[in-house]
Amino acid sequence: MALTPETVVTGDAVVLDVDIAQLPVRAVSALIDLIVVGSLYIAAVLLWAAALPRFDDAFNGAVLVIFTVVVLVGYPLGIEMATRGQSLGKMAMGLRVVSDDGGPERFRQALFRALAGFVEVWIMVGGPAIIASLLSAKGKRLGDMFAGTVVISERGPKPNPTPLMPPWLAWWAESLDLSGLEPQQAEMARQFLARARELTPAIRDEMGRRLAAQVSSCIAPPPPPGVSPQQVLAAVLAERHRRELARLRPRAEASQPPAAAYPAPPPPFAPRDGGFTPPG
Repeated sequence: MALTPETVVTGDAVVLDVDIAQLPVRAVSALIDLIVVGSLYIAAVLLWAAALPRFDDAFNGAVLVIFTVVVLVGYPLGIEMATRGQSLGKMAMGLRVVSDDGGPERFRQALFRALAGFVEVWIMVGGPAIIASLLSAKGKRLGDMFAGTVVISERGPKPNPTPLMPPWLAWWAESLDLSGLEPQQAEMARQFLARARELTPAIRDEMGRRLAAQVSSCIAPPPPPGVSPQQVLAAVLAERHRRELARLRPRAEASQPPAAAYPAPPPPFAPRDGGFTPPG
């Protein structure tokens, strides 16, 4: 079992500002769902019982079995598809189901989770789910392992925040083609920005120029003239993160505002040392 939260990393090695949901939080979420489903199920069975004298025992038994499977499998499948990976319990606890690569949960994955949950949660009273979650580094139950999904916490701490988008570069970042940027280069840039304040000015400037040159050679269009290396790296990483987070949560606003929210500054401009020099 993981002792510390693990962040979700997409297939392009983009670190998203979400954390793997831990077992206690998932247990509370599951308990809420059990109470909701159990209450609805009991109420529906009582209503059906009032009509039992009208039908024979075989028909009543068949209807009860079908209804049980439809409720226990259909509830998680339907609500997770409608809410992009959430149930009522997950909404209450700030959790969401996503693919292993950080993308939205797909129908096939939700179906696998629902079918596996019927066995490991309802028939086996949650035993296999708890054991699998304790043994998994990402807290996965068997349904998550079969489906290739993971449950994330959208309210978790963010110890390494994504670099903020320099407002005057947002218009440029929105137009970037980032397909040529390698994950290793993006990770080196992210670590550099996280440690930049700890470095001496000379080392910081040298590393910043070298990394900015490497990143600039892999993207298009090139950065505007006069922009500091740290601002170039911050803009690229912030835009890359925004696009991945928008793909993860297409119905919600990304953590970074879209570049269209900022008007393009009139050229020429020349920010120096983190500042901004307006045109003369």
